[in-house]
Amino acid sequence: MAEVLHASQDTCPVDAASAEATCPAGAASSATHGYEPLGPDSLTWQIWGTWTGMFQGLWAGSIQNMHPKLGAAVWDHSDFFGERWQRLMRSLYPISGVVFDSVIPGARTGEEVRDYHLTVKGTMEDGSRYHALDPDVFYWAHATFWYGNVRLCERFGPFLTEDQKRQLFEESKAWYAQYGVSMRPVPETYEDFLEYWDHMCRNVLRDHVSVRTVLDITQLPPPPFLSFIPTWLWDRYLVPQNQKLFMWLTTGFYDEPIREILGLEWTDKDERLFRLVGKGINLVMHKLLPKRALRHPRPRDAWDRVHGKVAVDAPIVHTPTRNLPPQSERGNPMHYCPVTAARRASYPGVLTAD
Repeated sequence: MAEVLHASQDTCPVDAASAEATCPAGAASSATHGYEPLGPDSLTWQIWGTWTGMFQGLWAGSIQNMHPKLGAAVWDHSDFFGERWQRLMRSLYPISGVVFDSVIPGARTGEEVRDYHLTVKGTMEDGSRYHALDPDVFYWAHATFWYGNVRLCERFGPFLTEDQKRQLFEESKAWYAQYGVSMRPVPETYEDFLEYWDHMCRNVLRDHVSVRTVLDITQLPPPPFLSFIPTWLWDRYLVPQNQKLFMWLTTGFYDEPIREILGLEWTDKDERLFRLVGKGINLVMHKLLPKRALRHPRPRDAWDRVHGKVAVDAPIVHTPTRNLPPQSERGNPMHYCPVTAARRASYPGVLTAD
């Protein structure tokens, strides 16, 4: 669910009585379908929102775009490929905020994320229509978020029991309900979800130019925290190795049907090495490092509120100004774009104000 999609169509009235006919989101409203927001007692709060997810970044972006309609929307409307680090680093705030802003009085982050997509629609190459708030499209994006968390834990820890996976699925319903969209596509049980996921991988997902573009990081500059690396060193030596490493990691996270669609090989040797790497990452990231250091600023701030380190009614933490969209796009309502903010994250853990 990208926050970088540009408006080119009419708006989609998700809160209108006729929403099912005029907007694919269905009869959505500010109601959360009877689900309470997730809190610090949830398993999702315990294990999601950490920097470990960066290992899975290419998997998440590519498998989302393999949905034909979602891939078309990103390709037609997104400036993702022109500012990849900035877009990623600012998107993490509202996406994680759907879960972690539940402790902030009056926060409606889920509805804000939904509304970034109100006017994102267009026509596929075959003449069919797409809309970002089509229930099946919007839920697929959510599925990659919550189930990506399960897949990450399966590979790199913290390792989960089957009961914990079922708990995460049930919590994913409450998470999804915060968007105020139709719950029609949501499977009833965890087993139903696994069937849904397998069906999507085998019968719906497709290769697409947006998928290949996500997977190609040869033109990607250093991330902000590595900006001190000389350009010549990055381009000549680090880029080829990064492409090879992250493509290998991504292939390891893919289901076998996805590897077949994309023409990727995965051997028994690869699998053994991947499991060994996962054990090492679990040891370092989840056994040796303190949890607070692993958390993204928005989840970390939420936990600080719970523990009394930050006032419950303190302003929301927003992305650093370096991650804001280009000046020409800052008035676009489809961007998360906090031009001014009372509290901003400044890595590694300092907060600043405008």
